[in-house]
Amino acid sequence: MVTKAKEELEQEVLVKEEEKQKYLSERAPPLNTSSFSLAQLQDLCRELHAKIDVVDEERYDIEAKVMLNTREIKDLNIKVLDLRGKFKRPNLRRVRVSADAILRSLLGSKHKVSMDLRANLKSVKKEDTEKKRPVEDSDWRKNVEAMSGMEGRKKMFDAAKGNVQ
Repeated sequence: MVTKAKEELEQEVLVKEEEKQKYLSERAPPLNTSSFSLAQLQDLCRELHAKIDVVDEERYDIEAKVMLNTREIKDLNIKVLDLRGKFKRPNLRRVRVSADAILRSLLGSKHKVSMDLRANLKSVKKEDTEKKRPVEDSDWRKNVEAMSGMEGRKKMFDAAKGNVQ
């Protein structure tokens, strides 16, 4: 795809070059100055200078029009921005709204039922969770001594192996 794009770009360059050569051959035919006398060469130079002056005047006029148009475009852009106004958008704040207020705003006066979301939640007793955990009132030093060394690691390995089976 890139090679195809390169080929098309090269073709465009060639076409533009051909158009340029064609335009130049029409506008400025090649001069054969070898057969001209000194007076004819001076006349030719005067004609060329006159044409150059005309082209420079046209170029200057076109540049002035372009500058005027760009200035006008800038002014119009400024006017458009002024007409839109300079409104600053405020930072949005988080607002707590209850479910009742949301339903009232959506449904209007039709809303009569209050919605208590907490009534549908399942209640969990804290006492049950505390009873499930076995409470060990043992001395931590005894546990460290029992688990130290290779025997302790073997006990841990055997305990893990027993839980898997």
